[in-house]
Amino acid sequence: MELSIQLPKNFKEQTVRELLEQEWLVPRKVRHFLRTRKNVAINGEPALFHFPVKSGDVITLLFEPEDYPTPAILLGNKSIIDVLFEDEHLIILNKPIGMKTHPNQPDEKDTLLNHLAAYLAPKNQVPYVVHRLDKETSGAILFAKNPFVLPILGRLLESKKIYRRYQAVVSGNLVESLTIRKKIGRDRHDRRKRVIDERRGDVAVTHIEVESYLKKTNQTTVYCVLETGRTHQIRVHLASIGHPIFGDPLYHPNSIGRLMLHAYELHLTHPFTGEIITAIAEPSLW
Repeated sequence: MELSIQLPKNFKEQTVRELLEQEWLVPRKVRHFLRTRKNVAINGEPALFHFPVKSGDVITLLFEPEDYPTPAILLGNKSIIDVLFEDEHLIILNKPIGMKTHPNQPDEKDTLLNHLAAYLAPKNQVPYVVHRLDKETSGAILFAKNPFVLPILGRLLESKKIYRRYQAVVSGNLVESLTIRKKIGRDRHDRRKRVIDERRGDVAVTHIEVESYLKKTNQTTVYCVLETGRTHQIRVHLASIGHPIFGDPLYHPNSIGRLMLHAYELHLTHPFTGEIITAIAEPSLW
């Protein structure tokens, strides 16, 4: 695998070593091989790790197959893929409702990851999961297209630099916007579910913005912005304040129809180009 990346305009001058270790999070073992094999170039010229790099420079990295072993993914149906944004490093898809993000068993091939693998196969690329959406949730979801960018996107996610905005329809009249800060843990009685667990749970923060109240159906449309990414976070948080999401089979089992939760918007700053990427997943819930 060979990657050529041009450093953006606002890039702070540093050494090749600092770039690989601190900015691009290249694993120590891979950095060692890049150095010993002399597989780094600046503007087409071989480079040592103490060489400086600056804005506008093109950095080329040559990886051997053993540096990043290719995962085995069964190929699905590429026609299912709905692309919202794509370049050589990452891809944002519009996930259909009722589809798992990735397989849990080696023989599964009807998940979004399988279908994306089929879409990328003609380009000799393999997808990598950056984050996931619940099976019942539709909308924008981000994947890496190579193992090199995967930890960089993971760091952006952990540092809250990937913005995710969801639409939801909840039961009852949610009068005002609020932020829910309640720890979430596993339900000891039902392995499928999560519960509020302030003692043993993980920190979870969800910002809720009220859009409108539908008096006829006694429902409220809301936007939800995640500050953390716990399993079922939005679903558990809204249910915990007495406003479960309509159609939720786990946390509002008496309602019918699809889970009314949709990852409507995702945006981030591209880690290599500095471009602001905004993906809107249509159609929306309302």
